[in-house]
Amino acid sequence: MDTFYLIIGLIVLVIGGEFLIRGAIPLAVRMKVSMVVVGLTVVSFATSAPELIVSVYSALTGHSDIALGNVIGSNIANITLVLGVTALIFPLGFQKRLYRFDLPMMLFASALFGVFLYSDSGLNFFEGFCFVLLLCFLTIYLIRYSQNNDNVSFDKNIQQTSLVKMLLYIVFGGGCLYLGSSWLVDGAAGIARSFGVSERIISVSIISFGTSVPEFAASIIAALKKEKDLSIGNLIGSNIFNIFAVLGITSMIQPIHVVDQGLIHNDIWWMSSAALLLYPLMFFFHKGHIGRIEGALLFLFYSTYIILLF
Repeated sequence: MDTFYLIIGLIVLVIGGEFLIRGAIPLAVRMKVSMVVVGLTVVSFATSAPELIVSVYSALTGHSDIALGNVIGSNIANITLVLGVTALIFPLGFQKRLYRFDLPMMLFASALFGVFLYSDSGLNFFEGFCFVLLLCFLTIYLIRYSQNNDNVSFDKNIQQTSLVKMLLYIVFGGGCLYLGSSWLVDGAAGIARSFGVSERIISVSIISFGTSVPEFAASIIAALKKEKDLSIGNLIGSNIFNIFAVLGITSMIQPIHVVDQGLIHNDIWWMSSAALLLYPLMFFFHKGHIGRIEGALLFLFYSTYIILLF
């Protein structure tokens, strides 16, 4: 029964995230919000909503390792599994800004997360507040940086969506996110108890994979459309948002305490290593893009992590 709840929870969570996006984006556009602001804030928040709801629910119900493991595992999966598979399908290009600003910012966020985690084996209100404050500064900077390049576009039919439909999408999506997260966390905790596996292992593998499905789908679609550096930018942005927003908001609502020390002594290092691995891969084999060789190496990295995990 626990497996059933976990699978259904994942499915409902993904459906909820999709409906939230369908409602939030046209509502923001209808309210005359700039396309750049919509792209940098509304879309980012909506695609990371599954991680946020799962982490908040986990922390509030006493499953701290799931709250942390969900984000750590998702960040590992985004950079290695999702990016690796996407690059195997179609080589990905990237702009200078990616390795001059986006990637260093992700490394900074990961390092700060590691420092906070090591300092007191968890995240408290003050540390969460620091994350949210940094997110606000980052968002303001990105909006100002992008004001002269307002090239974020959405389907023209978005503005034709009725207000009632938008609100119904948001309410339905929010309800699915809540139900999906509760079923997912309860099912995962039950499986962990039944098989004697820690909640940490379930969260950094199965749960994190499920909450990364929106990013996976977005990156595959972007690769098939041959949209330059959109896949990499989406994944790096998601990782930054996971740390600053998901963990920041969660720890402000409910302080998170590590139970399984493997999160500190093992998983956080894999997450940081995955981020660092991108730098040499961007220039070693094919300067200027990540090709199939790099994609295979990233996929191998993720496979090794999962095998050693179990």
